[in-house]
Amino acid sequence: MDPHSSLHPARRSLTPALPALRLCLHLLMAGLLTLAAVRAGSAAGTVLAVVTGAIYAAGSYLPSVRRSQRAAAVWLGVLGASWIVMLCLTPEALWVAFPLYFVQLHLLPTRWSLPVVAATALAAILSYVGHGAALNPGVFIGPLLGAAVAVATVLGYQALYRESERRRRLIEELITTRAELAAAERHAGTLAERERLAREIHDTLAQGLSSIQLLLRAAERTLPPGSPAVGHIERARQAAQDNLAEARRFVRALSPPDLEHGSLAAALARLCEPGAGSGAYEPGDGPRVRFSVSGTPAELPTPYEVALLRIAQSALANTVRHAAASRAEITLSFMDASVTLDVVDDGAGFEPDSVRPSSDGGFGLPAMRSRAESLGGTFTVESAPGQGTAVAVSLPLPIGVRS
Repeated sequence: MDPHSSLHPARRSLTPALPALRLCLHLLMAGLLTLAAVRAGSAAGTVLAVVTGAIYAAGSYLPSVRRSQRAAAVWLGVLGASWIVMLCLTPEALWVAFPLYFVQLHLLPTRWSLPVVAATALAAILSYVGHGAALNPGVFIGPLLGAAVAVATVLGYQALYRESERRRRLIEELITTRAELAAAERHAGTLAERERLAREIHDTLAQGLSSIQLLLRAAERTLPPGSPAVGHIERARQAAQDNLAEARRFVRALSPPDLEHGSLAAALARLCEPGAGSGAYEPGDGPRVRFSVSGTPAELPTPYEVALLRIAQSALANTVRHAAASRAEITLSFMDASVTLDVVDDGAGFEPDSVRPSSDGGFGLPAMRSRAESLGGTFTVESAPGQGTAVAVSLPLPIGVRS
């Protein structure tokens, strides 16, 4: 009975019948129509039973019935009219009402199917009485009980199907969310590894090559004029210089994307814009953030820029998530021998000594402190409940960067 599951898209809200259920309904309808034809007692009753069976079978093959809700309703009306005429000829047609209940409940919306099922049961009862049967409780209970069983079965099945579909959608959303989370974790891991490699290259290879250059330059100054070793030292120093430049290119390539297209100050200024990824707030939400630079900006080593940017991102993220602040300010200060970063907000504040690693795996303040101390800097937090928070990090400038 394909029309029961392949109707117009507007009928997709109905539960599709399983193939096994459709087959059972086909067999039940065929068996009851055969019984009515055999026991009709007249040629007209037998012919009408065959016609009703043909109308029922046509609903499984006519394309218009499978595609159109209106055609399906017309088919159901013709089937019902044929059955009513058969009821007038033989009381045996009463039993065909039971499979008709299922067809009506499946094809029609609930607000229409229930009255139609009730009318079908009433027609069956009147037919039985009209053929001279004695009135007894079974005359009424049989058709009504069959209708109640059909209604409970179909509505229960539809409720189970809707719950199954809801669970299926939830599972699909869970799988999608898990895939997105895995991708985000891979991306975060990639960025962390890039930062680690950049720091390692800068702290080992680049610093070593720079030291080699200084030693070769010192050795070159100690050689007497015209010494044959001067040329070799010059070539060695040039090779060290070339490799140092290559190492620095590697470090720049591995630096965070925020620093690829501008200075640290520009990256911090972008961080203060509403909707910035690290701030995680939209225009109208979260605090108003202002950025300022004091002193004469100097070109910092990549590990310094990465550390200061990451500390600013973490501090501002904490402000947005936990402080309920209305204003925040990020200040980058260049001094003679150090560079400092201050992140201040007017939020709820907290007790710094009571901070512990969060349950979701984040470490916040300890991670910021570790970054600063790994570069020989200092990290301080000043806060109290109701008095806002001030985060400050100070990094000593390398000898070649100091003014």
